[in-house]
Amino acid sequence: MTMHPAAVRSISSTALLVLLSLSGWKRSKQPPPSARNATLTPEERYVPLRREPKLFESLLRDEWLTSEARAVAAAAWEGYLHDAVVRESSGVYSFELFSKAFCETFLREVDNYDASGLPVRRPNSMNNYGLIVNEIGMRDAITQLQQEILWPVARLLFPLQSTRFDAHHSFIVRYKEDEDPGLDMHTDDSDVTFNVCLNSNFTGAGLTFCGDAGTSRHRKLAFRYRHEMGRVVVHLGTKRHGADDIESGERRNLIIWNHNHRWRASRTYRRLRERYATEAGEPDTECVSYTHDRDYGAFKPHTDRTREHANRPWCPPEQACYDTMGERLLEDEYSYYGGRPRRRSQGMCPAT
Repeated sequence: MTMHPAAVRSISSTALLVLLSLSGWKRSKQPPPSARNATLTPEERYVPLRREPKLFESLLRDEWLTSEARAVAAAAWEGYLHDAVVRESSGVYSFELFSKAFCETFLREVDNYDASGLPVRRPNSMNNYGLIVNEIGMRDAITQLQQEILWPVARLLFPLQSTRFDAHHSFIVRYKEDEDPGLDMHTDDSDVTFNVCLNSNFTGAGLTFCGDAGTSRHRKLAFRYRHEMGRVVVHLGTKRHGADDIESGERRNLIIWNHNHRWRASRTYRRLRERYATEAGEPDTECVSYTHDRDYGAFKPHTDRTREHANRPWCPPEQACYDTMGERLLEDEYSYYGGRPRRRSQGMCPAT
């Protein structure tokens, strides 16, 4: 069907659409490219920009996993813990997981995403620098790693918390002197944490481990861990720990917070969460937290940096005070306010 141009100009737009449809023309249901792009998630927009596509398929390639990691996983599936798993301290373990080739490949992909201009969310409520790798398309690949390598090991180390892993929050953290130099003492929103260092061009920036949350010794120093490229450190999310300040260079780690929803719904989990034992004396200086602890200023001087985060300290709760905490709270008040004490903490403890 053909139409003279003058005839087209003389008819209404509605009539023209009818005539065009009769001629075989169809209105496109697709928005223009710019509009389509605006509706895509960052993960979808990143697909054509990926530098290392193999990373998004599987992390279990022969050249990426160490032979030690394969031996550890094979033994775990057989029901026993391989000798290559090192007990660093009570509740803290490590083994070689990734090769140097993997670490370098993974960081190239992270750098590629950072250079893409696509949105980046903070990894968690405490780290300001890094990347949630689940949100750039790696969730499935890390789930495979979790189910085939990490979970069988975790269920031997922490059987109560690791009856299953049914979710994970996986992210990169970055420490530099002029960004986040370190991280305050904290616990993880994780049932079991796997934390692997991806580079080696730094000094300092270790991990300091203390006790388990809610126990009488949760603010007692347990162990200082020194990161090695490709080596993973494993611990419960309830283990109090902090990242020591970096001295030079930059440290980047892949952290996998593994979740077991069945465990979190159990009565045992709820009882442990509600438990808070009386502290066994004053805390070790290395284990106090300016974000969480009501007596921080009695053991370390407050600075502008610590005051910025120390808004509503709560730890330990009133029923768990050690014998001399009443006096220590007064010392914290003087440190925080520069000699002008006032009630800052949530809850009090009697002075002895």
